[in-house]
Amino acid sequence: MLKDRTLEDDYRSWRESHPPHNRDWDFTTLSGEEIAPLYSPLDIADESYTRDVGFPGQFPYTRGIYANMYRGRLWTMRQFAGFGTARDTNRRFHYLLSQGMTGLSVAFDNPTLMGVDSDDLRALGEVGRTGVAIDSLADMEVLFEGIPLDRVSTSMTINAPAAIVLAMYVAVGEKQGVPAGQLTGTLQNDILKEYIAQKEWIYPPRQGVKLVVDTIEYTAQHMPKYHPVSISGYHIREAGSTALQELAFTMADGLSYVDASLERGLDIDSFAPRLSYFWNSHIDFFEEIAKFRAARRLWARLLKEKYGAKNPRSWLMRFHTQTAGVSLTAQQPENNIVRTALEALAAVLGGTQSLHTNSMDEVLALPTEKAVEIALRTQQIIAYETGVVNTVDPLGGAYFVEAMTNRMEEGALEYFRRIEELGGVLVGIEAGFFQREIADAAFRYQRELEERRKVMVGVNDFVNDQPIDIPILKIDPEVEREQIRRLQELKRTRDNDRVDRTLAAVRDAAARDENVMPYLLESVRAYATIQEMSDAMKAVLGSYREPAFV
Repeated sequence: MLKDRTLEDDYRSWRESHPPHNRDWDFTTLSGEEIAPLYSPLDIADESYTRDVGFPGQFPYTRGIYANMYRGRLWTMRQFAGFGTARDTNRRFHYLLSQGMTGLSVAFDNPTLMGVDSDDLRALGEVGRTGVAIDSLADMEVLFEGIPLDRVSTSMTINAPAAIVLAMYVAVGEKQGVPAGQLTGTLQNDILKEYIAQKEWIYPPRQGVKLVVDTIEYTAQHMPKYHPVSISGYHIREAGSTALQELAFTMADGLSYVDASLERGLDIDSFAPRLSYFWNSHIDFFEEIAKFRAARRLWARLLKEKYGAKNPRSWLMRFHTQTAGVSLTAQQPENNIVRTALEALAAVLGGTQSLHTNSMDEVLALPTEKAVEIALRTQQIIAYETGVVNTVDPLGGAYFVEAMTNRMEEGALEYFRRIEELGGVLVGIEAGFFQREIADAAFRYQRELEERRKVMVGVNDFVNDQPIDIPILKIDPEVEREQIRRLQELKRTRDNDRVDRTLAAVRDAAARDENVMPYLLESVRAYATIQEMSDAMKAVLGSYREPAFV
């Protein structure tokens, strides 16, 4: 009697009868992970559907955090916007909302990101160039003029001075008659990734984390609809990390904020439901989808099993996604429309709650209105024309996707072990661990491009010498002069005695290791500037200079 054939036998027979005749190509992911020629049930033989995949809206949420996902509600469509003065950006916000955008996303200029006023010498030539200039509550009032903050969700991408900007947002809500408890939106406020990747900081790492926890505590008590931290892998990936490093390092940052909040005495379920994530959606389609699915599963398991969170909302990883800025090319910029569309589709198939699509011209300058409109229309075409929203997690169960999801989770757990052995994220930052890992990954990828083992269309293959012929947004130098005039007039006409009293209170609160949010709010209401408040805290908390790493 012949022995029953097994799946292993059938697979072996198939490979023997169909030996690979591959073209000369590097069959790896963008991150350098080897890809097999075919995936089958053998690649997920150890997987339990109930334990590892499950149903959407049920633990461990691999297939999505809501049972009906986009059949119930589409993702929030955002476009990152900010340039020139608050008035310039306010006009762009109103235009985007009129075109169907469903959430605002504020880009700040470099001086604002560094807690520097527009009239400071360090801001010279940078005011309004890469985002909107915000010096005080007066600018925030103009920025959100005519935008009902009780009905529009706002994301703000800022980190070192995030607590100050949050206080400004609360004060703007007050001016509109919207109490803090009704404000919705997200503050990026992820200072750890600044030390790891983006390099925009003010205070030393431990003091920076203290301010993050201040905002977590304040929002838990006063702003139940608001997300105080958007733990950001985006900039880690933009700095050159692999998809796995983005996943592991970002989640390690998130767990550090959880640990610090617990040390403050907060109950896990009082703040964990309002933590959110911000991921990069790069060009390697399936690798990105697997990353998103693994992230959801990891967060759910860690919050439930390691931290003992009882509220199922604490187990849900809500996340925003942005298509990869680093994948955009100055050469043949129209190609960026295609790249962005594929990256956006990966984010949707991966189950994002919010999405920003980059504009084709962002590698050259801030985007024009036309380029932004195309980027927004990309999301709308995915949502309303492709049919991918009709069923939940349409790629769930695919052997390749499930195998990659498992591999992502296993790789992240291994990184967690290494980080724990180092002594945690803060020790890893101080030792340069994350910085070196990312630099090595970026170097490997650049070498692959130079050796044409990876192709970037229009850059190292399929090139042409045609000049760039698309409109570019240019910022008039008068913008900076106007912003400085407004700021200096504010400083002249406000109640400067009141400002001085509130700044002294901020310094004293920082010295007492007290939550600074109530004191920053008073200072904001007095029209203190972002630099005045940053400097008041810096006098106590100190400043940071990154050491050289070899």
